[in-house]
Amino acid sequence: MTRILPEDQDKTSDEVFEPLSAEQVAQLRERQPLLSVWRVVGTQVLVGLLVSALTWWVSGREALAYSAAYGALAVVLPAALFARGLTSRVSSVNAGAAVFGFFLWEMVKIGLTVAMLIAAPRWMKDLSWPAMLVGLVVTMKVYWVALGLRQVFYPRTPT
Repeated sequence: MTRILPEDQDKTSDEVFEPLSAEQVAQLRERQPLLSVWRVVGTQVLVGLLVSALTWWVSGREALAYSAAYGALAVVLPAALFARGLTSRVSSVNAGAAVFGFFLWEMVKIGLTVAMLIAAPRWMKDLSWPAMLVGLVVTMKVYWVALGLRQVFYPRTPT
């Protein structure tokens, strides 16, 4: 099979792939630690409680605080189910199972979130959609904060 190289590479350059040594892998993992999905879910719970408490403190109305908490719950509950699915033994059998498990649990997460939003008017008395959406959006943004502030989630310990 003929390999087509990009225009900026000439045909005479032979790049040799060198695997990392165990020491290099350890240094790489120290510089870029894996982000635990359970820490993200735990942070989402804390942010959801904070948004709900802040909503109640600012407005003085329990209905708004419950609506914000329900919005946060519509993110946290599916995220916890997703995390459980990803960390199961079945999802770590091989690469194919991991990819399939990721997509399967992501669809379950999206479906459960949509179902909770559809069911919100039936389950919540005096539902405030704006408060619920604020709780949902703020709690959902924890994913981006976790990626951007990885050092906050995994502070380095002095050695």
